[in-house]
Amino acid sequence: MITVHNIHKAYGAKTVLSGVSAQFPAQRVTSLIGPNGAGKTTLLLLIARLLEPTQGDILIGDRRVSGIRISEYAKHVATLRQSPDFNLRLTVEELVAFGRFPYSRGALTPEDHHAIDEAIAFLSLEALRRAYIDELSGGQRQMAFLAMTIAQQTNVLLLDEPLNNLDMKHAVQIMRALRRLCDEHGRTVILVIHDINFAANYSDHIVALKGGTVRFCGPVAEAVTEARLQELYGLDFQIIQGERGRLCNYFNPSGELK
Repeated sequence: MITVHNIHKAYGAKTVLSGVSAQFPAQRVTSLIGPNGAGKTTLLLLIARLLEPTQGDILIGDRRVSGIRISEYAKHVATLRQSPDFNLRLTVEELVAFGRFPYSRGALTPEDHHAIDEAIAFLSLEALRRAYIDELSGGQRQMAFLAMTIAQQTNVLLLDEPLNNLDMKHAVQIMRALRRLCDEHGRTVILVIHDINFAANYSDHIVALKGGTVRFCGPVAEAVTEARLQELYGLDFQIIQGERGRLCNYFNPSGELK
């Protein structure tokens, strides 16, 4: 369980998060949703310890993360930033090997090689193992970066908009992989996501932010309602429940946009 309590984050006079408190259940997929500028990525980066809160506490289990050494924290929490910028000419295998840095510091052991092989196999990237990252499609590249994160073998994975600019097939592949990490390997996954339908159909838990505050949170069935989504996004929603999941229909909204 990850808990954030009364988190504030400000840059000078600009407040980005104000009084944010929420829980992220262990071994579940939690989606951070909300409009642009809501503070979703800021909250994720605070949990990742890539930013420091202005005020408030973040706990993993019963430990304050501020009291955990960064080198130790990297063995508990892995983070995949939005559109990672990698200018080195690396193969997929070499990139995935970076996920082992918290353990081996670059001197790969047999255990590291096993973790790399497992991560590549988990995402069915064997055929691309020796392909160069800069020669891959956007979707293939994102899968490779996810494999690097998986190879870190942490209990918690934090992902900032992992579906950004992906086609439908690669987006489904990513979400299915995250679902499997949770269901088959007991990982805790927290991601920032804009596609409400992916959030509604692949998540266990929702944390919704708007204007730097938490507007609602809870299990998907409780959080994803027409009234709540309408208030959050300022759009009319129709939720259609089918055998294969729920469709959050916001196309052609009636009335003026809010």
